[in-house]
Amino acid sequence: MTSLPLLSLIVFTPWAGAALLASLRRASPIIVRTVSLVFSLSTLALGLVVLAGFDAARTSPQFVEQQAWISTLNVHYHLGLDGLSLVLVLLTGIVTPTALLASWRVRRSPRLFGALFLFLQGAALGVFLALDFFHWFLFWELSLVPAFFLIKLWGGAGASRAAYQFVIYTIGGSAFMLLGFAALYVATGTLDFIQLAQLGADGTIGQKLAALGGWWPTAVFLGVLLGLAVKVPLFPFHTWLPPAYAEAPTGTSMFLTGVMSKMGVYGFLRILWPLFPASLHAAAPALLWLALGGVVLGAFAAMRQIDLKRMIAYSSINHLSYCLLALFAVSAATGRAGATNEAATAALSGTILHIFNHGLSAAALFCCVGVLESRAGGRRGLNDFGGVRTAAPIFAGLCGISMFSSLGLPGLNGFVGEFLIFRGVFGLTPWAAAVACLGLLATALFLMTFWQRVFHGPTGGAATGFKDLSALEIATLAPTIALIFVLGVWPQLIAGLINPLVTAWAGHLALP
Repeated sequence: MTSLPLLSLIVFTPWAGAALLASLRRASPIIVRTVSLVFSLSTLALGLVVLAGFDAARTSPQFVEQQAWISTLNVHYHLGLDGLSLVLVLLTGIVTPTALLASWRVRRSPRLFGALFLFLQGAALGVFLALDFFHWFLFWELSLVPAFFLIKLWGGAGASRAAYQFVIYTIGGSAFMLLGFAALYVATGTLDFIQLAQLGADGTIGQKLAALGGWWPTAVFLGVLLGLAVKVPLFPFHTWLPPAYAEAPTGTSMFLTGVMSKMGVYGFLRILWPLFPASLHAAAPALLWLALGGVVLGAFAAMRQIDLKRMIAYSSINHLSYCLLALFAVSAATGRAGATNEAATAALSGTILHIFNHGLSAAALFCCVGVLESRAGGRRGLNDFGGVRTAAPIFAGLCGISMFSSLGLPGLNGFVGEFLIFRGVFGLTPWAAAVACLGLLATALFLMTFWQRVFHGPTGGAATGFKDLSALEIATLAPTIALIFVLGVWPQLIAGLINPLVTAWAGHLALP
């Protein structure tokens, strides 16, 4: 194994690119954009290096970097990577360059735009790789700063309000999570995720928190839950998401849905479930209803949207709620007679696959809506177009593939994760799977309505004179479309990285 600090390079190379951009005060826009793109590609390049040396059979963190940092607080600089982290690193490495290509023609301060984007990329990677809460939380909060400015400065007419709402919601949730971890530190003396997971597995965390007072275990669990629930977002903490995604510029919307929303689901899998298994098990029946609210109401809300970006935003709530539904179904079934490792493994595998596959398809859909918006002078209404397929057949084909991936069409990547989630949830909580099918129906209705109204019928509205994709736009969408096909017929490319990990997770169905 190489002695290079590969994980630190993955995290900090984008930040080095941001610092370089800050120094290029007289560089031309083309140089600035090229530097941004090259540094964004570092994540994919280094991620592939890690992938080449990754042992999928191991469930413990690999490529570990650990150094004492603040000894008086027992804080360590601790990075590590398992199958879940690797999948998210690769997803970030794919989405970020495509988002920057989609933003290639941003005219206002391209240097600042690129620097903020690279800073956001590095912060997200830090969340996926940090194994100590102290610097994990720093990365978690630092990601808000560039996202806020990217929405506010380059967004639409309502961008300022949407940006402030986004930050207030997420900082508010994070405050509760910070208080929860402060209590955990007082009780356990550590902020290390690996040590805390061991203490959570044998029930020590609950015992130590109970020693502080009978209500502390519940309060700490709820604080951490709230911080993560806002980030996903879990219904009903979702109201910040549609305006943020709709008002953000295209590339930022792609990153928000493709990567940043996955930070919340990652937190559920990395923190909440391992540290608080008993509390999550007790709360799972209620949380199942909240996840179903996101699945069903998110899809039906998307049906009511005229703004295409808001439609895709509500669709993201729907899709991310499938992931939480699977996790809560597994937790609710923990220790219950009849619960099987097979069903739990299917649900958890589907969750991670869906995280990756939804990141691809949702980012591609936002890119396609951005193309529509740029051609139509800012218009992006459901009824503003007609007959785009006739005017721009290449664009229609690529957008259609992205849409059918989001719909879960067999043969495309979106099908595999959804199938495994429903397979697992049905085996664990059949009634929840039955209710969730309403979300599948509503998803089909609003996506097919989008396809029919925008791309079919006589050419009219903003589609008049609509130009097909340029070479740059094809280059932006083509890699994602190729992966949609490849992962649809060969899901083992991703599943092979996580199978031993989720099998080990599913083996912990008995409560401590």
